[in-house]
Amino acid sequence: MTIPLGISLMPHGPVADLVGLARIAENLGCCRCWVYDEGLATRDVYVAMTAVALATSTIRVGTGITNPYSRHPGTTASAIATVDELSGQRAFVGIGAGGGMTLGPMGIERRRPVVAVEAMVGALRGLYAGEEVDVESEGFGFRSARLDYGRADTEIFLAGRGPRMTDLGGRLADGFVLSWVHRALLDDHVAALRLAAKIHGRRFTIVWSTMLVTTDADLWMARESLSFRLPDSPVAVKEMIGMTEDDTRAIRDALRHGGPPAAAHLVREEWVPHFVLIGSPEAVADEMLSTMARCGIDEFQLPSLSAAAGVEAAAASIRRTAEIFGAEVTS
Repeated sequence: MTIPLGISLMPHGPVADLVGLARIAENLGCCRCWVYDEGLATRDVYVAMTAVALATSTIRVGTGITNPYSRHPGTTASAIATVDELSGQRAFVGIGAGGGMTLGPMGIERRRPVVAVEAMVGALRGLYAGEEVDVESEGFGFRSARLDYGRADTEIFLAGRGPRMTDLGGRLADGFVLSWVHRALLDDHVAALRLAAKIHGRRFTIVWSTMLVTTDADLWMARESLSFRLPDSPVAVKEMIGMTEDDTRAIRDALRHGGPPAAAHLVREEWVPHFVLIGSPEAVADEMLSTMARCGIDEFQLPSLSAAAGVEAAAASIRRTAEIFGAEVTS
């Protein structure tokens, strides 16, 4: 494969289907498998990660993305360390603030998200280093806590769309996932991350996640995916595409009553090209490679494939993307 490719899987369907997709991704040379943590909307992220780890041998496995609210960060630290031990040190952790689709149904209020994420990263660093950890933060704390089976160099990635979370990632994390960011802002996000990481002397991996839209079916999937991302986007981004508060309320209401399939039609088609790569496979491949080279992006993440939408359709999407990225697809 010419550039590193990761796969992001949404465990809406049976875990066995998710495992099958992870195996296909590994056989095609994918470097990471990110598993969504969407609370009650999906199967348990750590059960799914464990199943993937047991069924694979080289692909790295991590949360894509978990948060400080739906589980105590100590539980997250233990789960990741356990999967890491089981998989032969292939686990990593991805952390973000958590979205409305995850936290809302559990009645969780997201308070001071940047502060909570920063405290969680600090706690995980200390626990994985075998240190005694004392933390008081929004919604959780640690008192003389230790973890005696963690790996000190466990990778911690952050994800988000706002400048404060981006700055936090550059300061504290090992990498950052730029997920469905407005493409006009991509260069600035990468530059800010690189500068922050350089100032703090950190080796840093930047991952770009967006959809490669080459068919009408892809376009509809992109509208579904944007339906639960746009409502949580910064106000400045909404203003850039002409998304109003009425649009936001309508999409949130549709999500509550029917999920992304019910909200997709409310995502205007003209908004989509601001966030995805769209065109023929050849045009998408050229634009992807030139963008990653221009910005200095390290890895690409194929976003949010769900086995619930059809295992064969998801498998075909993985193979098609791998071909674009230069993998040899034989089955």
